[in-house]
Amino acid sequence: MRPWREGPGDRRSYHHGNLKEALIEAARRFIAERGVGGFTLVDAARLVGVTPAALYRHFRGREALLEEVAGRGFADLAERLSRALTSKGTPLERFTRMGEAYLAFAEEEPGYYAAIFDTRCGTAAAPPGGRPGPFDLLVEALQSTFPDGFGGIDPRFIALEVWALSHGLATLAAAGQLPKGPGVPDKYELLRAGVLALVHGAGAAPRR
Repeated sequence: MRPWREGPGDRRSYHHGNLKEALIEAARRFIAERGVGGFTLVDAARLVGVTPAALYRHFRGREALLEEVAGRGFADLAERLSRALTSKGTPLERFTRMGEAYLAFAEEEPGYYAAIFDTRCGTAAAPPGGRPGPFDLLVEALQSTFPDGFGGIDPRFIALEVWALSHGLATLAAAGQLPKGPGVPDKYELLRAGVLALVHGAGAAPRR
């Protein structure tokens, strides 16, 4: 692990009542560097400088800690998508900006991103306070960007396709599997082209 960063989540902060935040930060860092299965509660306790027993004051177990990380990741992602959706520009520009925000989140917050899609956490880790999640925002953006619809196709189906494309590009980019070189589009260009192909292809489909 890289040295513990200075700040509100550093290993000394738990003495001031911030042990929970320090543990969440430790888990996020472990996941970013080792994957969801790459740490134990003992590892997290050692990183923040407490005994494993101290962790159970805040989390009933490792899965509860993972769920908290995933929930915060969902909230962060939803906030970024919401900002893109309400930013300046045409509906299509805002919709495209949401895709860019999604890819940026996956790159900048690999710990949160991996926790979100861990099968043990699932999609139950939704943003707190009844706020819309990423999928809800995507459907909303599709409906406002393309008010004429998609030839009778349910917008939720198109949203799933767009999400699958975004997730695939983010995963390939993180693994270093996207080709690079002169004239080869980057992940943002690929996403924009793919999304436009999906929505315009659906819009051109015969109406039922």
